[in-house]
Amino acid sequence: MKYDFDKMIDRRGSGSCKWDEDPRDVIPLWIADMDFEAAPCIIEALRRRVEHGVFGYTHVGDDFYNALTNWFRRRHGWEIGREQVLYTPTVVPAVSATIKALCAPGDAVVVLTPVYNCFFSSIRNNGCRVEECPLVYGNGTYTIDFEDFERRLSDPGVKMFLHCNPHNPAGRVWTLEEQTRIAELCKKYGKYVVSDEIHCELVMPGCRHLPFATVPAVDRARLVSLVSSSKAFNTAGLQIACAVVPDAQVRAKINRAININEVCDVNPFGVLGLIAAYNGGEDWLEELISYVRDNYRFLCEFFKEHFPQFEVCKLEATYLAWVNIKSSGKTSQELTDFWRERARVRVAPGAIYGNAGEGFVRINLACPRERLKTALERLASVSC
Repeated sequence: MKYDFDKMIDRRGSGSCKWDEDPRDVIPLWIADMDFEAAPCIIEALRRRVEHGVFGYTHVGDDFYNALTNWFRRRHGWEIGREQVLYTPTVVPAVSATIKALCAPGDAVVVLTPVYNCFFSSIRNNGCRVEECPLVYGNGTYTIDFEDFERRLSDPGVKMFLHCNPHNPAGRVWTLEEQTRIAELCKKYGKYVVSDEIHCELVMPGCRHLPFATVPAVDRARLVSLVSSSKAFNTAGLQIACAVVPDAQVRAKINRAININEVCDVNPFGVLGLIAAYNGGEDWLEELISYVRDNYRFLCEFFKEHFPQFEVCKLEATYLAWVNIKSSGKTSQELTDFWRERARVRVAPGAIYGNAGEGFVRINLACPRERLKTALERLASVSC
């Protein structure tokens, strides 16, 4: 391989949320943050900017929009008009601003659970209600119960569907058929769709991400798509994301909410990181995906041998393994606490992803294989 994903980097003392919250002997495999160096093209772009030595307010110019639109046209067949793009520091503020703009306190937002935990806080912090529509689990994967989904959308109190595409933590890449049905039902009941596509580049070989905006049945007048280079290129700390909003009136409302929330300014490193990633990071990304796929295979084989009672779910996207631990007899919090204290390995309890997440844990695979091996061996060394 051209890039060294086996390189062990000591992140302790770097102000890392992942590494500096726990004692030094704990291996963290919880938060969705990779232990790999960023692509060389990103590092070089940031180095040049640092050498300039002045870090004032940032103008977001043509290079940014061209890199963004060219990437999604080339990778996903998605034509994005520059005028449709609003930028924010990260996807979560974009979610919150969109809810503020399009919903009123007391309105409900539908989510397919288990789902990314910050969805819950973004909804509730805007005075809205979470309407959980549990996914159907079976044979190590998830499907949508469309009868239940339609029943929830038919409620006049529901104003929005918050779509995780691809889905975290279920690891699903939604098919054209599934997304067409989602689009048809949301259009039928006049609901907004906010499609969080932050994991869209982290799709395993053999699967293909479909931007919700490219689904023919979508009501573009009620659509907001959220994207960022941060998850795929391990640049979350650079703080850059975009909301793509086709409808001008909806876009104006969201832009106003972004300004009300004071998340309208971004830093120069985020802008340059996105440009560098989208213009020069594609080969790095492809090698990363292959490495994560092999880490997933390694974890599956390890669990098959040492934890045959636990089912590792099928991974179509993300670098996050979702594991059914119900046979342990422990809640997800109990088991993660046990592993943290006894094995000195921290993973994420499934209960934080909604009621449907109980009985599961989430394990971050985006680290050097030797680190993953050490962590799994620690888990196997303690009884559960």
